[in-house]
Amino acid sequence: MSEPPAPAPVPRPKAFCRDCFTAVRPGATRCPKCGGPRLLAHPELGDLSLAHVDCDAFYASVEKRDDPSLRDKPVIVGGGKRGVVSTACYIARIHGVKSAMPMWQALERCPEAVVVRPNMEKYTRVGREIRDMMFELTPLVEPLSIDEAFLDLAGTELLHHGAPALTLARFARRVEAELRLSVSVGLSHNKFLAKIASDLDKPRGFSVIGRAETLDFLAPRPVSTIWGVGKATAAALEAEGFRTIADLRKADESRLMRRFGVLGRRLRQLAFGEDARVVEPDQEIKSISNELTLEHDVSDLRELEKILFRLSTKVSGRLKAHAIGGWTVQLKLKTPDFKGLTRARRLGDPTALADRIFRTGLDLLTRECDGRRFRLIGIGVSDLVPIDFCDPPDLVDENAGRRARAEAAIDDLRRRFGSDVVEQGLVFTPKPKAAKPERPTPAGEATDDGEP
Repeated sequence: MSEPPAPAPVPRPKAFCRDCFTAVRPGATRCPKCGGPRLLAHPELGDLSLAHVDCDAFYASVEKRDDPSLRDKPVIVGGGKRGVVSTACYIARIHGVKSAMPMWQALERCPEAVVVRPNMEKYTRVGREIRDMMFELTPLVEPLSIDEAFLDLAGTELLHHGAPALTLARFARRVEAELRLSVSVGLSHNKFLAKIASDLDKPRGFSVIGRAETLDFLAPRPVSTIWGVGKATAAALEAEGFRTIADLRKADESRLMRRFGVLGRRLRQLAFGEDARVVEPDQEIKSISNELTLEHDVSDLRELEKILFRLSTKVSGRLKAHAIGGWTVQLKLKTPDFKGLTRARRLGDPTALADRIFRTGLDLLTRECDGRRFRLIGIGVSDLVPIDFCDPPDLVDENAGRRARAEAAIDDLRRRFGSDVVEQGLVFTPKPKAAKPERPTPAGEATDDGEP
């Protein structure tokens, strides 16, 4: 009996065309087949398998795709004048508009920009389509957010008839062809460097950082290049004389740990390009929340109550979409001087119901409405469990049972006819009396001056 034929060798080109995927000789400037200039070349191109994929200006790109009149205009996705920029298209970025920038500042820099309110339901749907395409490449997909993820394509060469670099280039082309959106790819030998690489050549980028060049590549770059080093940490590092990644390499590890704790050791490891983390596909959702930066500072309980009701409904919808609920409801508030506070309450049993989330949040909110004004309000649910464990029948409060049944009926209508078919109303109850239970313990204080 003859042996089965050996599998065909997997193409491992050191250079290829990103438009037609033809192998080209290193050093070429144009593809000999299609004439395109988008060539990818690297000595380690056929050996690397860990990637970071990031959608380009995702929210703004989705809006431009769905409204062709926006194609050549600067587009900012974000809230009103009191909010922040969620995403800015690349035309707006030329004017200096950046994510997380206050809207008033963004509009000062780019007054002709078209401002679009975020549509998270739409972005989540499109993000899932892209993620499904990723899972067709490998089961090792670790989402970081709605529009970016790590992928490990080691061992997929025979399945996809090509090295991981070639598979990723085909994936990027497929996203453009089927969804009319673009992604940037970073390919390297660990997650730290893949994340850096994906940001080197946006939009429609594909950058590679190999093992041999790691130290030279990192050395001159500022410490803020390290993922997770924000403005405060970068300033603290610079105050200690660490301006570049090369400076961190020269530092004594014990000195770094005395000043920065375990972060000091981690920073030094990353300065040498060392990152042993693996791609973890089963990253667990820790909490689900929704918040809103208000158009003007608000102190009135009734006005805040209306907003809280809408936010609770959105959080409930997302919980139900993931088939989960939670034990703990958290209220988030921020004062005009950007001081933040959170209040939390653990429930008697977990919930996914908008009614219970809202009523718990309202009780927490009522305790904080003492004349202070707020610029932001948010509500969330944590300590998550499968939805099967949530909201057992309330044998004491018959009204709670009726509200739960009404909410279930509304959910059913939305599933069958769309999310806009019916809108749940808010009936104001008399202003709550002085609280009987003890004041809840603060779940944490924050002093950040930007939106998460």
